[in-house]
Amino acid sequence: MKEYFLNYSWTDGIDAIIILLIIYQLYRWVRGTSAMNITLSIIALYAFWKIADFLNLRLTSGVLDRIVDMGLLAVIVIFQPEIRRFLFMLGNRPQNTSWIKKFLGKFSNSGKQDFMPVVQACIHLSSSHTGALIVLTRNNKLPQISSTGERIDSVLSDALLENIFFKNSPLHDGAVIIEDGRILAARCILPVTSRSDISENLGLRHRAALGITEQADAFAIVVSEETGSISYCVLGEIVYGVTPAGLQKKIDELF
Repeated sequence: MKEYFLNYSWTDGIDAIIILLIIYQLYRWVRGTSAMNITLSIIALYAFWKIADFLNLRLTSGVLDRIVDMGLLAVIVIFQPEIRRFLFMLGNRPQNTSWIKKFLGKFSNSGKQDFMPVVQACIHLSSSHTGALIVLTRNNKLPQISSTGERIDSVLSDALLENIFFKNSPLHDGAVIIEDGRILAARCILPVTSRSDISENLGLRHRAALGITEQADAFAIVVSEETGSISYCVLGEIVYGVTPAGLQKKIDELF
């Protein structure tokens, strides 16, 4: 330790900062998931291994040596969903490219997608306390998800969305997938988040909205059947109780 501090340089300071940032990011990554308990168990096992080695407990240390040797493979298997989520978030982190989009938009012949029918439908569904789950695809299309429901492939319409989520409609359960400005499918089954740091009062629609945005760069909108409030999810984060204007603003930002 003394030799380390005697040879300490500014690059070592940068090195320490990088390690601290990695540890902090890993903590944010596993916080609120089952991986948090597993991570604490791994840290405790590693500490016990070092203590056994320090006390020269040869049998215990030997057994723990074999366990640690297989640790990397075990970590990859155990943390596969979290690793996938982390790499997805890393590859889809928000980028400040609004000025580029504005510049390219001057030379583009294609107009902005019109999602006003979605906002209008959410207003009407909210006022009648009709539950709804709407997913707008972005770069990642969702063929596996849309194949779980009924294919519609229709022009986007607020009246059609309201009819789909009408309580007596056979299509009201599940999610509606909207792709390239068209209603692609209804009654679709979404993956449900496994996070434990969210409110226990959240229903299946909200958990499904979080689940799909953890696995794809989709934009999910939820209308609560109990309260009529509108929420949206993007990149594994949820925003509750948004106004129609706030919803429209977020859609404009993303699309």
